[in-house]
Amino acid sequence: MTGPRQGPGPGPGALLVVGDVVTDVVARHRTPLAPATDTAAEIRTLPGGAGANVACWAVRSGCPEARLLARVGTDSAVWHDLELRRAGVRPLLVPDQEAPTATVIALVGADAERTFLTDSGAALRLSPGDWSPSLLDGVARVHLSGYLFFAERSRETARRVLRDAGAAGVPVSVDPASAGFLAELGAEAFLTAAAGAECLLPNADEARLLTGDRDPAAAAAALSRRFPLVAVTLGAGGAVLAADGTVTARVPAPAADPVDTTGAGDAFTGAFLAARLTGAAPDHAAEAGCSAGALAVTSVGGRP
Repeated sequence: MTGPRQGPGPGPGALLVVGDVVTDVVARHRTPLAPATDTAAEIRTLPGGAGANVACWAVRSGCPEARLLARVGTDSAVWHDLELRRAGVRPLLVPDQEAPTATVIALVGADAERTFLTDSGAALRLSPGDWSPSLLDGVARVHLSGYLFFAERSRETARRVLRDAGAAGVPVSVDPASAGFLAELGAEAFLTAAAGAECLLPNADEARLLTGDRDPAAAAAALSRRFPLVAVTLGAGGAVLAADGTVTARVPAPAADPVDTTGAGDAFTGAFLAARLTGAAPDHAAEAGCSAGALAVTSVGGRP
């Protein structure tokens, strides 16, 4: 198997994202879907993926270096590599000869809310053999896309990253990624697999699923008994932070005129982690994240 293609030389204080690269097909329809016939839509094919989006937004938010480890199909590996480099991300892409690049069809209604149809393709085939502790050289923080936890092979890879980063003293954040996939895996299975992470970054639906608490603030507090820092994103409602079982901050989001909410959570995460890398306190990092999320919803797709 071919290993990751190395980018430019490493620099100090990098963010390493281990996650997914996706080809997004975004279909914006202004009228409700009409079953069994045509619905007019604006359709664009764009580079995406939760992990890739986070890395791009981190660079956009001032991260000195962001790297991305992910699997892609040979069908579009060159395109995705180029798009990541254009965004300032150092790609460490493993080409997969057997599976195509993950593809998501995002159906975006007039209210800017999105519904995903997901073919995980090569993304969840990221294997322990694709990982090496040497990838932590020069890395100050690691971020794991939660999609990796939804298949046995990539989940084992995520666990190895958590183990090796912990041994190296590098903090790890995890984004649960998908309420739908979380419901299939089960809350306790996910929480057990993510044990050892320093920061958990769920949205409100994911936080509710993981705890059973309907109130996002209560869910954040509950999760912070298992993870040192929890930031629950609330869309237009901003974010709530918790640590040691207590809500520590509520951060509002700037007003925005949304066009497409795809990637808003990834934008929050990228900006939040970029700020944390510079030493920002969690509440200030969340302010940066909310600003990035508000910016993200004003354009189509999940990238800056």
